[in-house]
Amino acid sequence: MDRAGPVATITLDSPANRNALSARLRRGLIRHLDDAIADPEVRVIVLTHTGPVFCAGMDLKESAGAAAGDQGVQELPRILETLWCSPTPVVARLAGPARAGGIGIVAACDIAVTVDSATFAFSEVRIGVIPAVISAVVLPRLEPRAAHELFLTGDTFDAARAAAIGLVNRSVPAAALDAEVERFVTLLLQGAPGAQDGTKRLLRRPRGDLRGDLSALTTISAGYFAGPEAQEGMAAFREKRAPSWTAPGR
Repeated sequence: MDRAGPVATITLDSPANRNALSARLRRGLIRHLDDAIADPEVRVIVLTHTGPVFCAGMDLKESAGAAAGDQGVQELPRILETLWCSPTPVVARLAGPARAGGIGIVAACDIAVTVDSATFAFSEVRIGVIPAVISAVVLPRLEPRAAHELFLTGDTFDAARAAAIGLVNRSVPAAALDAEVERFVTLLLQGAPGAQDGTKRLLRRPRGDLRGDLSALTTISAGYFAGPEAQEGMAAFREKRAPSWTAPGR
């Protein structure tokens, strides 16, 4: 993990096996995510990679011949839950393709930016397994018709379609990738960290009946309006200044 002010960059660094989710990579990713989330100075996490492939999914060489209890999928839920529930916003930076479990990691991030040359595939059915674990984070992102087609066929699709069906936020030329990631990082640093955590909880909140939802959400909203971040934000608005959480120079 590298720190640059309020931004922590975590790099998938196993290009020899296309950043497949080996035991070493999984455990390193969990450790670095935990460290970044626990650091109060970190406001945004960027998840990137070395080599031409973002992540090829589970390491099939490790999985071959292993019993069910020894498969790497036992750790994948921890990674996906950590990303999905992280109070710190996470931006995925893809300079290359993602497959299977790698797409699950992309889906679990809050924002994903990919180069327009990247490709994607839910390739599980083609090796006799199913995208079970990653479905928990992928299905809330994808259009239902696209999910049925792509899960069942394992067909490869391009970055433009990944953006169209909700898997990624932006597909850009390679030369524009870093600038687009930086644009999102800058936007995220303008938000109050406590409010962003609360917003992520709101986005994960199951819906009930409308009257009950409105009652509960009114109570939540009132608490935030009375809280210290909102008071600082409103004071900054009145005084025509940046709020205290805004990173200098961004």
